[in-house]
Amino acid sequence: MTDCESASGTALSEAATDDLLSRGYARRDLARLATVFGVGALAAASGRPAWASGGVPDPAPSAKTRIGANECWTGPLGPGRAAAEKMVARSNRYSPHNERNDFIKAVMAVEGVPADHVAPWPGSSDPLSRAVVSYCSPTKGLVTADPTFELAGRTATWLGAPVKTVPLTPDFRHDVKAMLAADPDAGLFYICTPNNPTGTITPLADIEWLIANKPAGSMVLIDEAYTHFAGAPVASYMATKYPDVIVMRTFSKIFGMAGMRMGFIMTNPANITKMMRYDGGMQSGALPLPSLACATASIQAGQLIAQRRAQMQEARAFALEHVRKRGLTVMPTEANMFMIDWKTKPAKDMQAAFRTQSVEIGRSWPVWPTVSRVTVGSMRDMTAFCKALDKVWVA
Repeated sequence: MTDCESASGTALSEAATDDLLSRGYARRDLARLATVFGVGALAAASGRPAWASGGVPDPAPSAKTRIGANECWTGPLGPGRAAAEKMVARSNRYSPHNERNDFIKAVMAVEGVPADHVAPWPGSSDPLSRAVVSYCSPTKGLVTADPTFELAGRTATWLGAPVKTVPLTPDFRHDVKAMLAADPDAGLFYICTPNNPTGTITPLADIEWLIANKPAGSMVLIDEAYTHFAGAPVASYMATKYPDVIVMRTFSKIFGMAGMRMGFIMTNPANITKMMRYDGGMQSGALPLPSLACATASIQAGQLIAQRRAQMQEARAFALEHVRKRGLTVMPTEANMFMIDWKTKPAKDMQAAFRTQSVEIGRSWPVWPTVSRVTVGSMRDMTAFCKALDKVWVA
């Protein structure tokens, strides 16, 4: 095995090797870096990449009410499900009808971006980790919020790139000025909006301020995994307006496709080329056809997306009213999750208490050890949550 080949057999190209070495990585690091694009042995034991695990195992899927993982409460939208079922019969071909291009055309129509600015991926975890490898290094760090989705930070730490975490503002936005001050020479600034776990939105004007004031050559990655739940203005236009911005989406949330693994990025073609060079475009090019067809049909179903958002909002309002009546503090949210502060009780203890009622709520973040994240499920899910809350909560 060469020093730039992973345990899974994934070899870095000469151009990718030269790039990594020129940015401060050591030759001995190359095999480990290659595993980001091949996973291999590092994921075999836990079923997930080593840099993503964070030592936190997924709970067993045995609860009757599963509102802990920010999944959608139901499966794909009708048009997407029908498209996927139809594609199964044609999956003997690698590409019966250029399905990847059909998907890109659908994104173009919905988001208003050119074809060469779109790249699909199997979910959003791959491009997120890939962006960290592409733009961070031992000398160019990552800046992220605290709390937020940790995958970018875990990947950077695993790679040996410096990480700066910045508290959210008092109203739970990303503090873009503090993020810039934390590392004025960062390689990548990560913004999740709506944020996970808070469900709060960072205004587009704040993000544009960061883009205008950040150092030349650094990138801003805008993770909009939950944007369809919010129904707020989106950052798609920034992908064409600015060459140093990546806008990322996933179908794992409102589209109900978490198990189908589909996502995409919108960014300058040069950035797509850079992110693909580690594996020759394999991950973006060799996608499962039923998932691709499902995504293509789903992203165009605007009315059904709005209906599903309205269902979530109704269930969320029902649950939040009940929680507040119990005297608990709930943070503001625009997405399919909310944060409950138990004040004097550890969040992990409350999670265990809900499990006794066969209700699986979400976890906490180190910065807020008494705060639990709860996913908004169906009205039936949230009714079960409220009944469980009445049994386990004693002020």
